[in-house]
Amino acid sequence: MLNISHNQINKKVDLNKFKSGKKIMNREYYKYFNRFLLTAAIILLIVLFLPWTQNITGQGIVTTLKPNQRPQAIQSQIPGRIEEWFVQEGVFVNKGDTILRISEVKSDYFDDKLVERTNDQIVAKSQSVVAYNSKVEALNRQISALLNEQSLKLEQTRNKLLQANLKVKSDSIDLEASKTNLKIAETQFNRIKTLQTEGLKAVKDVEEKRLKLQETQAKLVSQENKYLASKNNVINAEIELSRIKASYGDKISKAQSDMFTAQSSQYDTEAQVTKLENAYSNYKRRNSLLFVTAPQSGYINRALTGGIGITFKEGQELVSIMPSQIDLAVETFVRPIDLPLIHKGEKVRIQFDGWPAIIFSGWPNVSYGTYGAKVVAIERYISSNGKYRVLLAPDSEDHTWPDAIRVGSGAKTIALLEDVPIWFELWRQINSFPPNYYEPQTNKTASKKDKK
Repeated sequence: MLNISHNQINKKVDLNKFKSGKKIMNREYYKYFNRFLLTAAIILLIVLFLPWTQNITGQGIVTTLKPNQRPQAIQSQIPGRIEEWFVQEGVFVNKGDTILRISEVKSDYFDDKLVERTNDQIVAKSQSVVAYNSKVEALNRQISALLNEQSLKLEQTRNKLLQANLKVKSDSIDLEASKTNLKIAETQFNRIKTLQTEGLKAVKDVEEKRLKLQETQAKLVSQENKYLASKNNVINAEIELSRIKASYGDKISKAQSDMFTAQSSQYDTEAQVTKLENAYSNYKRRNSLLFVTAPQSGYINRALTGGIGITFKEGQELVSIMPSQIDLAVETFVRPIDLPLIHKGEKVRIQFDGWPAIIFSGWPNVSYGTYGAKVVAIERYISSNGKYRVLLAPDSEDHTWPDAIRVGSGAKTIALLEDVPIWFELWRQINSFPPNYYEPQTNKTASKKDKK
């Protein structure tokens, strides 16, 4: 019955006296159910106030922490032809071990004695350099001798010029003396002639004075000739001085020209020697490249170019190798909206593919089968998948990662954020709100120090 009447029958009539009332009123299973519902409601209410760790999940792959520890393809710096393999896939090789031998495919390097012949050319050109150097030294000595001889000749000619000038002065003095004697002789002749006209002197005396006058005139003419000859000697000495300068200047210039030509040839030969030495080093280095060696110790993963007699170009990948000593890491990707919540040094939980795990994303302490990691790098530019790449390294304070993990295997990451009540997390999920913005304590401390 609906029991909506104000006249309740159970208060006026004892229903337990009736058979149906005994079956219904004496059963208490609904009371336990009510107690169960009440207890469940109380427990649920308590659970809503339990702490819940907000997180950001993502998918990633196992990689290495350092770029030089990641799988790499070995290439050849020169084109060639595969002649012999020394390894097989899966074997371990040490750094410097020979992986395969190749041969040349360019006709410029077919000569087996190319290095030796290039060395012979270097020796011959080096001897030419020595010969040119000796020629330059000989020409320098010749130039020094010509300069010394020119100096002596010029000194000798200057002395002759000085002597000629002194002779000119001497002859000039003698000429003046002859002129004076001539005037005296003319005066005496005129005086004697006047006296002879007056009858005071004899004709003989006049003739003697005339003879003396003529002798004085002859001496004057002779002295003039000597004076002119002395002046001519001065001019000849000056001409000789100029001739010596021009002659030796021409000889010295020719010797210097020969020296500069020898020096030019020497420098050109030295340049050829340097070029040949460069070619010699390149040929030796190229010969060493005919054996492809392991750049580091590791395992041969796969032969990318197999067979014998196959030709390839420079830079073509021949074989891939996986380094033996690696530091494992995990790269994961987060959405741009979650990127401000990720910081360096934050804790992250990782579940590796193939390792069983029981995960409570909000209670990392009670999860089983996950491993600890921390953020070491965050990509500055968005990836092609529309997310940002985050690199995770093992957490030294947590369990060691399994040794059987291989690079390239999958992983699921859970970035741990702020602790909030469960009711708040449910409310956030229902309303599609982002997690709380959270910064690690280390970052806050560092920012405070920077501000100071």
